[in-house]
Amino acid sequence: MRIIGHIDHPTLKITVFKMDNKLSVKFETGLYEQTFKFRESNELTDFTTVDKLVDAQFVQEVMENFARMHRVKNEALGRFLPEAGAEFEEIV
Repeated sequence: MRIIGHIDHPTLKITVFKMDNKLSVKFETGLYEQTFKFRESNELTDFTTVDKLVDAQFVQEVMENFARMHRVKNEALGRFLPEAGAEFEEIV
């Protein structure tokens, strides 16, 4: 797998990879990442075509997925970890 380019974005790191006949787009922010894989075709062949594919609506939906991932992680941690403050007396 090799990096064929980066797509500029103010808050996300967006990297485009190519391996065999697949193109991958990886979005990263903080502790989260999402990767979308596409089969290479006549229309989707290189970095330039992937850059056109990753439009504003695509990025907006990725951002919504990151928000959902964050919520799911925090809810799971809330169920897993004991309630904060349950072990300590309240100091006035």
